Amino acid sequence: MEIGTGVSKGSLRIAYLTVQDPRDRRSWSGTHYLMARALERHCGEVSLIGPIKPFSWNLRKAVHRGIMAATGRNYPYAVPLIGKLGRLAGRRLSKGTYNVVFAPSSSALIARLSTQVPIVYLSDATVKIMVNYYPEFTNLSPSYLRALDDIERAAIRNSRELIYPSWWAARSAILHYGADPGKVHIVPFGANIESAPPREAALRPLSRDRCRLLFVGVDWQRKGGEIAVQTLLSLERMGVPTELTIVGCKPPNDFRHPGLRVIPFIDKNEPQGRTQLHELWSKSDFFLLPTRAECFSIALCEASAFGLPILSTHTGGLPELVLNGVNGYLFPLEAGGDEYAHRVHDLWQNRDAYQALRASSRNQFESRLNWDAWGEQVSKVIRTAVGSSQASNGRLPS
Repeated sequence: MEIGTGVSKGSLRIAYLTVQDPRDRRSWSGTHYLMARALERHCGEVSLIGPIKPFSWNLRKAVHRGIMAATGRNYPYAVPLIGKLGRLAGRRLSKGTYNVVFAPSSSALIARLSTQVPIVYLSDATVKIMVNYYPEFTNLSPSYLRALDDIERAAIRNSRELIYPSWWAARSAILHYGADPGKVHIVPFGANIESAPPREAALRPLSRDRCRLLFVGVDWQRKGGEIAVQTLLSLERMGVPTELTIVGCKPPNDFRHPGLRVIPFIDKNEPQGRTQLHELWSKSDFFLLPTRAECFSIALCEASAFGLPILSTHTGGLPELVLNGVNGYLFPLEAGGDEYAHRVHDLWQNRDAYQALRASSRNQFESRLNWDAWGEQVSKVIRTAVGSSQASNGRLPS
């Protein structure tokens, strides 16, 4: 057993297949690590088959950055390695005996993977809806765009079951890549925290001396950092003493303000880093993420775990994650700091409405935005994949 405390349900042997290292709590913002633990609790024995990267991976990544800087064109460095990645994955899988391959965000590994073991593929988006949406999918050369499309289509066809956290992503798999709707499952992700605070602690009244806003994100521009700062300034003009804490990045041009606190990096692999994040969540009043593009933000699940009202953007898969008036509010892309600030101001002035929103935000975490809820649903999907594989091979599922 490589992760967690052991098998508590079932006896399936699961190969958790990733390009990244799922032991690293920074991989996919900790999603890989906590997904694997949830699978162990609810499905079976998990073997971590990753990271899987050819020797030339880092070199190609550096060359890609150079080309991007010189030409402004994106040339995804994984594309020429697809065949090699599939062979590497196949060799790693051949060293063990597994009932199922679980491949989260691993289209590059499974597109050319040859195996008799059923594959369950998980992703938060498809290539089609990412093009010209995320920065790394803009200015793609036509040949590379076609190659990425082919990889996505091959990964979907090579999978027994498909899991997405939103209908936004699932719909694209069906419409753009011909995925069988009967094999597509929508299961929202959980909060990337190993120990959520008790409900009473999450909802305890906080000090009202100032309004504390929290912003967490690595990509300042895509996550809407400028609008977060505008919100701080607008609230001050309204007479609300406000503090904005930015975690994961730095404002450009060394912006300074008495109400602004910047923490450029917190290491989730270190206990003190996780403790620091826990304290920041616990002491905040609102979570602010005016993102410009987002598939499914794990940080918003974390905000609900701490009973924080969410203020974010109506984009990507977020309308299925943030329910207006339930765990927060979504704003149109064109909304600026003033619009966000007015919503904060109104809730700050109405303490009963604010506390009710905190309680319903926590309810969303408890009912659906946690890894145990995810694990229970995904366990059923995995067992369906294994059962259909056994049936097709002339064996009845156990």
